[in-house]
Amino acid sequence: MTRLRENRVKRKLQAGDIATVISGHNSPDVIDFLGSIGFDGVWLEGEHGPVDYADIPDMTRACDVWGMTSIVRINLNLEGVLYRTLDLGAQGIVTPHIDTADQARDVVKATKFAPVGSRGMATSRQGYGVNDYFAKANDETLIVVLIEDILAIQNLKDILEVNNIDVFFVAPGDLSQSMGFVGQPTHPEVVETIDNTIRQITMTGKIAGALVNDENVKRYIDKGARFLLNSWQEWVISNGKNYLGKVNSATT
Repeated sequence: MTRLRENRVKRKLQAGDIATVISGHNSPDVIDFLGSIGFDGVWLEGEHGPVDYADIPDMTRACDVWGMTSIVRINLNLEGVLYRTLDLGAQGIVTPHIDTADQARDVVKATKFAPVGSRGMATSRQGYGVNDYFAKANDETLIVVLIEDILAIQNLKDILEVNNIDVFFVAPGDLSQSMGFVGQPTHPEVVETIDNTIRQITMTGKIAGALVNDENVKRYIDKGARFLLNSWQEWVISNGKNYLGKVNSATT
């Protein structure tokens, strides 16, 4: 009997460790190439990026090759969107704009099989050849909700009381907009709100997620965030500019 693939990010978080996730990969070839670096998971962008349903199977297969958790950010908190994404092979799902406890409960209902939820009964691509798939699937499905509106901050206490959510991810971009600081995710008031939110999440024993980079990653680890997302584009831009600077210096 084939065993259900282990969800690497979920296991690390359950063990109290930090999980590293890289964002911005919309090509199976790029995912396969980057697999050797050692990231725990890949964030596949289906809200602001080009990932569509037909893309999910091959992208998640590329993650499977390296044992990385495939995590898809969807664009709607709709039952069919949630479970269809999982059916196509995603090991984890990210739902945007969770502003109330009821919305959080809807995510759990759509992504977990009974008795926890009422996810539609179909075998995911992850379940091919797994005889006990329905008994094991809930344990290997990673659920991330985005706290990215000031309304969510106001309702955070109630949202955190919803069980079976693995990560409460504090997203700076839309949060800054909802606070009146459009395009200013590093505004001091926004940063303070993020810090306070992460503190509140961790104080309740839940797992906080954060968007990080080379400069602030230690700071967010110290704050208690354990699901760390970063983007490879910043590295390409930084190193590309550094290289071009050296070329220009050598030829002038």
